[in-house]
Amino acid sequence: MRGFVLSVVVGICGIPALAQSPLQETGYHLFNHLDASITLGTTGIGFDLATPVTNYAQLRVGYAFMPSFHKSMYFGIQVGDKPESKYDENGNRVQTKFDRMADALNQITGYKVEDQVEMIGMPTYNNLKVLVDIFPFQKDKRWHVTAGFFLGPSRIAKAYNATEAMPTLMAVGIYNTMREKTLASYEAGWPYPPVISFGRWELNETDLIERLADSFIRYGRMGMHVGDYDDGTPYMMEPGDDGMVRAEVKANAFKPYFGLGYGGRLLRNNDRFHVAVDLGAMFWGGSPSIVTHEGVNLTNDVSNISGKVGDYVSLAKKFKVFPVLDVRFVYTIF
Repeated sequence: MRGFVLSVVVGICGIPALAQSPLQETGYHLFNHLDASITLGTTGIGFDLATPVTNYAQLRVGYAFMPSFHKSMYFGIQVGDKPESKYDENGNRVQTKFDRMADALNQITGYKVEDQVEMIGMPTYNNLKVLVDIFPFQKDKRWHVTAGFFLGPSRIAKAYNATEAMPTLMAVGIYNTMREKTLASYEAGWPYPPVISFGRWELNETDLIERLADSFIRYGRMGMHVGDYDDGTPYMMEPGDDGMVRAEVKANAFKPYFGLGYGGRLLRNNDRFHVAVDLGAMFWGGSPSIVTHEGVNLTNDVSNISGKVGDYVSLAKKFKVFPVLDVRFVYTIF
């Protein structure tokens, strides 16, 4: 380990010597100094290392990530394809199909079923960046034009249900499973006495099964009405096999960048500390996709999404280009 550190130190100390090579005499100032910087802005928090490659350009390589923070979103639970009002025309509270099913599920499972599910969204945004700064004015290197690319995971954000929503989601899964088995057994058994099979348990009371089937047919499936498909049918998101609901925001892993920048001394009469501002655009190559655990793309396949979720989806559709505004605090190592 000590030998490795010594090798690195010797290598770094040897870099300035490269500047005295014939490259410098021909106008190429490769590695004649090295800048390190901390970046803050819309790309997140990061760091850069920069070194000149000519009198007019420098190569900048770095990494940036978006700090983790949570944002809550809410989906309403309903039974059937159409939402029901909880209040009549006089403003009095009335019992809905969801209320009746929630009460029945509470008696069967012991879980209290809420009428909405909280989902927690968080960014997972991080990128390697390779950029070239061009200084068009040799006598005034405060201005620069930048081109390059950002490279990172395709998933840039995710959403998942809150822990407090698990009882409700489990109850929704139980209800839909009971409905499927009841209707399948009823249809397969007709006109003979139908039998509902739940593993080792069987229910063969014809009158009861008929009443259950009739109720399930009239009520419909239970789920979260997120929006509507293009043909007008509702998209009812349901929990997966693990009892959870999830969504991911995905974009291209490779994102070209182009921008402008301005920088100068941070401290008077001190050439080691600088500050620079970069303003530009990161090109997604199309709008990001928001895909649920069921494989439904909310940005392309679903419309009429209401509430905050609809606002986020509308915003994602507009973000074919990601605006970049970063501030760099630069220190010249040598």
